[in-house]
Amino acid sequence: MAFACAALLLLSLKFSTSAFGIDPTSGFVERPVSYVIQKPYDLKVSDRYSFSNGIHKLWVYTSDKPHSSDSDTMPRTELRFLRPEYLDGVWQFEGDFYVPSGTKGACVMQVFGGKSAATALQVRLDGHGDLVRSGADLPHSTLATDVYNRWIHLNVIHDADNMMLSIYLDGKLKHWEVNESRKTHYFKCGVYAQSNASEYMESRWKNIKIWKL
Repeated sequence: MAFACAALLLLSLKFSTSAFGIDPTSGFVERPVSYVIQKPYDLKVSDRYSFSNGIHKLWVYTSDKPHSSDSDTMPRTELRFLRPEYLDGVWQFEGDFYVPSGTKGACVMQVFGGKSAATALQVRLDGHGDLVRSGADLPHSTLATDVYNRWIHLNVIHDADNMMLSIYLDGKLKHWEVNESRKTHYFKCGVYAQSNASEYMESRWKNIKIWKL
């Protein structure tokens, strides 16, 4: 019953958002934002991150080290949000992001805590430069093409109680899924190298907010 109700809610949101332009954050309450910066462990934060005029700029190279000396993961420069860390509830990440042309094979946002992998959801640039969803052993789904050199508004809603995730781009619902991840979750954004990564990867972020229903 809970799953059916959640599915009906998402279908209702899809219709109302496209038809009436309803804000995906409607009904949510804004929560405080705090984060740490994960970057190659042998570099200073300023070597891979800057903040100016309200814009976070994060970049990394495929030749960089992981974020810790005991990690075998790919290079990254990410904002790792400290709040919320959650097992339940309905949470939302919101922000505007910009990816310059040439960045490929990079995750730009993720919901950490997957069922059989590290992440429940990744929003990433694939090897062709398309914006796709990935993670949690679910099929890739293309969210948008022609995303370079422009600001895009992103909302990701995670209903951990009913194991559902939805992705909005510029206020329109682009994807929703059943996501059976039952772990501690938190949000991340920036650049994290994936397969077919370009040598240099960069994303910029502004207007980041965290919401709870």
